[in-house]
Amino acid sequence: MNLILRNTTIIDKESSFNKKTVDILISDGIIQKIGNQLENPNQFEEINIPNLHISSGWFDTSVCFGEPGFEDSETISNGLDVAAKSGFTGVMLQPNTNPVNDNQSQIHFVKQKSTGKATELFPIGALTKNCEGKDLAEIFDMKKAGAIAFGDYNKNISNANLMKIALQYAQDFDGQIIAFCQDEHIKGNGVVNEGINSTKLGLKGIPNLAEELIIERNLFLLEYTGGKLHIPTVSTAKSVELIRKAKEKNLNVTCSVAVHNLFLTDELLHEFDTRHKVLPPLRNDEDRIALINAVLDDTIDCITTDHNPIDIEHKKMEFDLAKFGTIGLESAFGALNSILPLEKIIEKLTSGKRIFINENNQISEGSKANITLFTIDNEWIFNKENILSKSKNSAFLGQKMKGKVIGIYNQNQLILS
Repeated sequence: MNLILRNTTIIDKESSFNKKTVDILISDGIIQKIGNQLENPNQFEEINIPNLHISSGWFDTSVCFGEPGFEDSETISNGLDVAAKSGFTGVMLQPNTNPVNDNQSQIHFVKQKSTGKATELFPIGALTKNCEGKDLAEIFDMKKAGAIAFGDYNKNISNANLMKIALQYAQDFDGQIIAFCQDEHIKGNGVVNEGINSTKLGLKGIPNLAEELIIERNLFLLEYTGGKLHIPTVSTAKSVELIRKAKEKNLNVTCSVAVHNLFLTDELLHEFDTRHKVLPPLRNDEDRIALINAVLDDTIDCITTDHNPIDIEHKKMEFDLAKFGTIGLESAFGALNSILPLEKIIEKLTSGKRIFINENNQISEGSKANITLFTIDNEWIFNKENILSKSKNSAFLGQKMKGKVIGIYNQNQLILS
């Protein structure tokens, strides 16, 4: 598809056009020209929107789409359409399906389901068979089939020796291990952050210690084995301090934080609304501020939506029984643009490409057009009409947003919101 973007401001610190307002001519999926008042050579489609900004295409390191097995919550096709209209040109798909994505054929299946979509799908293979934490899955075979990392979604590997072996084995083929960190025995039956609010409300708490203890263990293992480790969705001040110290030792560790842990706190729990039941839980404001500071000083490498659609039968029920998780693609940019500097948002929404697929799409003449289009100033309230997912379990309903996604251009396709 051929396209001209008019009067658009580029946000890309790697580009010589960073923060400049220019026209961009795209032909056959390639950025052909960048300049002022470019001529339209062959009646290309033009987009001229006030306050239009673009950046390198955003990349989400954790989404769940349900298929196969949970298509009533979400499908791969609709999930990728939602991601595109939310500004994401690439997403990493979690293996929490039925059957679990723990073998070569399942990786082939989900990749085939994404064929032809503007948003590219990158499967995460399960680290252990059936995500049960007992035996390593066929991670080398999955790597050959297209899996870009290996982890059990929202499940800790309690067996330290198994994690050690995984870190060692993955080095043979430059594999990346994703280790969700939470001690299940310390978590127990906890459903929210352990603190003043959980005590007031009579809800069982999940202490910060449950996360921090396993992060400390996994970092010790990484120091012993070498290899590459990614710690997803950190949620506490001490967690980021542990990771900060590990990076000072030059350990090959990266980490992410979920948008909702940066934007929301456990103060919302007084409504007993299960949309706010997430894992790791919403923490207090002290932890939230520590997470923001860790984004700003680059201890946290990337920001994820941790998008997890859950059908109403498993979400709208008693708090103790409801499933953990929130959708987050549609609300991600509007929430982040309310609390973080724009350039830092773009950096953290694109850094996953460098970490997981060794790619960094600079906006320059001759490069592939893999871009996100957005505006930054308008304020609005996120409500049900803004939800594009099949499931409606958003923790962000009623929250004030700033800036909107216009769409993406990728795979020679323009998708507008």
